[in-house]
Amino acid sequence: MKAIILDGSQANDMTGERVREALMMELQTRGWEVEHFVLRDSKIGNCAGDFFCWIRNPGICQVNDDNRRIGAAMIGSNLMVYLTPVTFGGYSSTLKRMVDHQIQNISPFFARVGGETHHKKRYEKYPDFLAVGWMDKPDAHAEVVFRHLVKRTAINFYAVKAVCGVVLASQTDDEIAASAGNWLSDLRSGQSLQTVKLPESGKIPCSASEIRRALLLVGSPKTRESTSNSLGGYLFEQLDAQSIQTETVYLHTTVRSPDKMKALLENVDAADLITLAFPLYVDSLPALVIEALERIAVHRQSRGQTRRPLFTAISNCGFPEADHNATALAICETFAKQAQFEWGDSLAMGGGGMVGGMPLAEGSGRTIRIRKSLQLASEALVHGQAIPKAAQDLMSKPVVPCWAYRLLGGLGWKKMAKPYSAGKLLKRQPYLIEAK
Repeated sequence: MKAIILDGSQANDMTGERVREALMMELQTRGWEVEHFVLRDSKIGNCAGDFFCWIRNPGICQVNDDNRRIGAAMIGSNLMVYLTPVTFGGYSSTLKRMVDHQIQNISPFFARVGGETHHKKRYEKYPDFLAVGWMDKPDAHAEVVFRHLVKRTAINFYAVKAVCGVVLASQTDDEIAASAGNWLSDLRSGQSLQTVKLPESGKIPCSASEIRRALLLVGSPKTRESTSNSLGGYLFEQLDAQSIQTETVYLHTTVRSPDKMKALLENVDAADLITLAFPLYVDSLPALVIEALERIAVHRQSRGQTRRPLFTAISNCGFPEADHNATALAICETFAKQAQFEWGDSLAMGGGGMVGGMPLAEGSGRTIRIRKSLQLASEALVHGQAIPKAAQDLMSKPVVPCWAYRLLGGLGWKKMAKPYSAGKLLKRQPYLIEAK
């Protein structure tokens, strides 16, 4: 039996090293062949969100880096293990960078799973799944969000058996070793994760400060041509009309530049309202967006902030049901809490591809509800109030019926593959051939 470990720890993370050593020892004692990928030392670029692994080179990422080797190893394994510090209730950016590339191992076509839309299998069999996160100190909110995310990951990647473990830095080596044994025993016994309910949102009734400056962070790699920019941009047009000073930063052109990142942190410090608009990547935020949030959190925690700006988020996904965004938005709320912001709540949209980056002011009738939602949100935010439920309800309504979306989506993938002569290759299983 073969296990692969995707190690999302940072260098000199003592708790991560202890967890890894205990788990590897337990696996080897039980006769597993283990392949360990230290992701911080791997060459893995951020997912570009271009879907070329579905429509141009089906089953293989367009970028030839270590993501291909790891993606193939997943299909050839019996057990996939994630190791990560619990990061705002989610995975570290180091681990998430590879998780985002796992979409090459599933199909673009849609299926109904557990009453909601998911992508179909590309392969007949997928590995069992174990995710282990560690925390410096107990955080019940972050742990619940983490366990919920792990369950969602198991659904996305069709793990028949899945187990989640959480470790505290204060635990002894013997306690961690015992936990490792229990995790593997649970997998062997056929145990699978139960759905964990996300915590109730702890949004504020009203911000203590007046909103004068607002900062929009766009988290899509498509930057100005993205649905995220369309949604966030329209909201900020409404704020600008209320004489609020606004600024927009595109994270994918900022994080790798020391000068731009320094300016971003200064803008964060000066803002009264920060809105993050992003596309959903595998039930969470894109890896580069998580990296930006990690750096913002370190910056604010190191300065001992007493001023708490309002933080809000807008997420859109490629499924018709807006509920898919819930885990990612819970991660945003946990970030806001840990980075010493006030949580002003969020908006979730399904079927984001139907906006496709067009300016909402130029949109057809199908964007009327979206515009109304953003107008309601702006009316609250301008007074330092949280996004109202009425705005959330409008944004979350499906643009088209879910069954129709799944049908049209399948036709859409075939159409997008046609220019690359890949229409007959959409169900290809390249890593199955390698595994043989």
